[in-house]
Amino acid sequence: IDPDSCRLVRISDCYISVGDDCIAIKSGTEHEQPDRYAPCRDITITNCTLERGHGGVVIGSEMSGGVKNVVISNCVFIGTDRGIRIKSRRGRGGTIEDIRVSNLIMDGVLCPFTMNLYYHIGVRGDLNVSDKNPRSVNDGTPCLRRIHFSHITAREVKHAAGFLYGLAEMPLEDISLSDISISISDEADSGYPEMADDIPSMSQAGFFIRNARRIRLENIQVTGQVGKAFDMDESVEAVIIP
Repeated sequence: IDPDSCRLVRISDCYISVGDDCIAIKSGTEHEQPDRYAPCRDITITNCTLERGHGGVVIGSEMSGGVKNVVISNCVFIGTDRGIRIKSRRGRGGTIEDIRVSNLIMDGVLCPFTMNLYYHIGVRGDLNVSDKNPRSVNDGTPCLRRIHFSHITAREVKHAAGFLYGLAEMPLEDISLSDISISISDEADSGYPEMADDIPSMSQAGFFIRNARRIRLENIQVTGQVGKAFDMDESVEAVIIP
């Protein structure tokens, strides 16, 4: 199910098992005429079971018109590559904001949470997309902000507890995760939590976070990981509350 530049959408009581993203919220690309952009907004997704997709609920990467006011709640994810997946890249533009995600159960996903602003499908090897150094901010710079996750349980996670990678010139902003329990599988092959150039392969990892500010991590339990529960560097401004 792919709402594209839609508003007042309700998706409820669905079972979806596909070879791509189960639900993907979109709003056009930079290749369309700007006067045709329209945001995707005011969307609720509830009481769904999502199985074996690339992502359970996905926003992007086509988001040039913006996405806002989305609530995702009371859903089950079974064997999806990613649970909640937000993806975009330089050139797309647009803003994703005011997203609320709560009361989810995930089982056997590769990575429960991803935010990837270096998404490379169709442009692999393009330096404008893959460059991890800051570039000029312009109309094609995507923005992710005010995104909140709470009351989520994920079991048998394979690659990483979470992968959050903002742009160096436009960090992820105002992201919170609270009351979350993640257990890492003791039988997991190495792989990539997201589709981007020059990122590390991961197995049984905790949260990998880069280029983010005003991040709040509260009452998050990660068990069974190899290494740190939270892998962050100087590009991240975060508050961790046990």
